Amino acid sequence: MSYGILLLRVALGLSVAAHGAQKLFGALGGHGPRGTAGYFGNLGFRAPLVLAVAAGVSELSGVLLAVGLLTPLAAVAIVIVQLNAIGSVHWRHGFWNSAGGYELNLLIIAAATTIAATGPGRFSLDRLIGWDDNLSGLWWGVGVLVVGAAVSAVTLSLGRRPPAEAAQSAGDEEVREAA
Repeated sequence: MSYGILLLRVALGLSVAAHGAQKLFGALGGHGPRGTAGYFGNLGFRAPLVLAVAAGVSELSGVLLAVGLLTPLAAVAIVIVQLNAIGSVHWRHGFWNSAGGYELNLLIIAAATTIAATGPGRFSLDRLIGWDDNLSGLWWGVGVLVVGAAVSAVTLSLGRRPPAEAAQSAGDEEVREAA
């Protein structure tokens, strides 16, 4: 079991961290914070640059997940980003990833939550420090989902402009760019 958890942690953590590097540094073909902020602005978020940096940092926490340090904190950061992605982009496209749906996001959420619930495993920094017994269990998994859902609900409701206001803002931006 320890090898399986290690493989899952490393694969998931480094994959998600690569997306964070794209958002924060423009690495690996990413658009950096300004490009990501432009995308988030088009989705109607009120503070798109702040959100772009927050999303990048949250995804970069995949490094913590990969090495098994502060495992539940890394898991909740990943879950928050994925729930926001589902709520702002993928839900309206349905389940299947091939149609732009939330299939892959759901798998990432399930994997991060599973790691929080089962713990980081034998080959982790949490184990080396002696924290693994205190940072794992069913309630950690439940907590990751509850906190992730709560933070995402706030971000998606209070952090976004109403659709009419978002459309007006996008139109204003196009006028400024044309001038």
